[in-house]
Amino acid sequence: MTAEPATPSDAPVHDDPDLTSLAGAAATAAEALMGAARGLLALRVSARGRVSGRMLETEQYAAHGLAWLATYATSLRQMAGWAARLEAAAKLGEIERLILAIGCGEYLAQIAGGIAMSQGEIVRPADIGVGEAVLAAFRADPAVARLSAGNCDPARMRLAAIMAEREGVATFGDCALDEEFGLVREQFRRFADDRVAPHAHGWHLRDELIPMAVIEEMAELGVFGLTIPEEFGGSGMGKTAMCVVSEELSRGYIGVGSLGTRSEIAAELILGGGTQAQKEYWLPKIASGEILPTAVFTEPNTGSDLGALKTKGYRDGDDWVLTGNKTWITHGGRTDMMTVLARTKPETDDYSGLSMFLAPKTRGTDHEPFPDATINGSEIKVLGYRGMKEYTLTLDRHRVPGEALLGGVEGQGFKQLMRTFESARIQTAARAIGVAQSALDLALRYAQERVAFGKPLLAFPRVSAKLAMMAAELMMARQLTYHAAAEKDAGRRCDLEAGMAKLLAARVAWAAADNGVQIHGGNGFALEYPISRVLCDARILNIFEGTAEIQAQVIARRVLEGN
Repeated sequence: MTAEPATPSDAPVHDDPDLTSLAGAAATAAEALMGAARGLLALRVSARGRVSGRMLETEQYAAHGLAWLATYATSLRQMAGWAARLEAAAKLGEIERLILAIGCGEYLAQIAGGIAMSQGEIVRPADIGVGEAVLAAFRADPAVARLSAGNCDPARMRLAAIMAEREGVATFGDCALDEEFGLVREQFRRFADDRVAPHAHGWHLRDELIPMAVIEEMAELGVFGLTIPEEFGGSGMGKTAMCVVSEELSRGYIGVGSLGTRSEIAAELILGGGTQAQKEYWLPKIASGEILPTAVFTEPNTGSDLGALKTKGYRDGDDWVLTGNKTWITHGGRTDMMTVLARTKPETDDYSGLSMFLAPKTRGTDHEPFPDATINGSEIKVLGYRGMKEYTLTLDRHRVPGEALLGGVEGQGFKQLMRTFESARIQTAARAIGVAQSALDLALRYAQERVAFGKPLLAFPRVSAKLAMMAAELMMARQLTYHAAAEKDAGRRCDLEAGMAKLLAARVAWAAADNGVQIHGGNGFALEYPISRVLCDARILNIFEGTAEIQAQVIARRVLEGN
């Protein structure tokens, strides 16, 4: 008997000629499920037609589950868009198809069965209030049913094999960016490979500051002025370029990728809230690297609760005087200017009394990080994210000129800082992608070289599966991050998209680093192997720029309010 010719439904999902359409239809189904979940949860957290903060906190587990469900649905939509762009350009090759099928298949399965908010917290549809009838309709959707099978062992083995064949390739799959961004990526990939990666592990083990020579080269390459408008000495390239640069530098070493973060925050503050004189004075110096800024916001026992800040700023003649304690100040020593959030209205105990200052300081050295008599700092020893060092600071009547008040108006500090959150979280997501990519690179190389039971580790399905999922989730986080950056570049509000990108990319980085250590086995636990550093570096990403829990709370509220 002659076998019947294979139909599309008989073929592997990644070979399905309608794969891109399937991804789009599955994304629509996920969005519909998220909409149903949102409506059900809104009934539990609303009072008199408005979302209640108290009720939202009571239903925190469900609310955060909704945030993750919304993040997954948005990720699926962006992956469908990515595939459609590649297909239109005749660039949707085998590796892209595998990444699409594996990544979307896994996220659809998790939506139906349980999303991992963290290692020990699995949120299931019932936790959000989704009943079996709604869930059954989602599972029965033809696109969902077909694509959910995309994450299978043969697909994962094939993807891992292709990645192994492409030795020396740092990013697997076409990212579907314009040629301009491809050139930017190549330039900074070379810099990271030549000037950063060979030295990163030594800097980490010795807990050394990144050499000034490297920082000076970064300044020459335009890292610190990447998004600053040309009229103020920058490149004016936008947030998508920032993502690409941050990703590549962080792939080499997160400390190097994070050097630009402080300049990005300072520039955003000045562009969004500064006077014309402040823009003309500070921005060209930041862009050139002449001025290295540091962010001085957090205080002991406040964390994300910025409204509880105690640091005081008061007038003394024409000057301002700053007094208080700050903590987790990254790269606090070798910098020339602090963006300081302080309370200038002592009668307040909330955000309304906070003001932002562009406070000059004397640049320190390795041996004397704080030469100013009015600044005392002590180092916080950390297990990862080294290269810039973390400090607690005491500002003891630190005097700054009157024009240091950002915008020249009191009480605007928190609003000014809020305007930077979108860019900061997009950039943090890009750093997380770079860390995850580093973990994948190290794990793939080790899996090819390490032989056990007569064959390389890569030949074992569990190892290949880990590597394949790293690549698939990397692309999903990458496309979500690029989407947020594109929204920002278009001048549209994107705090929701930026929050989702940061939430997902941070988890992806930790999972990639953890799996990278597992693939290394006992050697992954040895300090001499760079994957041990990547694991330490990845852990901070779920904490800074808003913890995963705070991020999920913000996303949930935005989704529930629907604005």
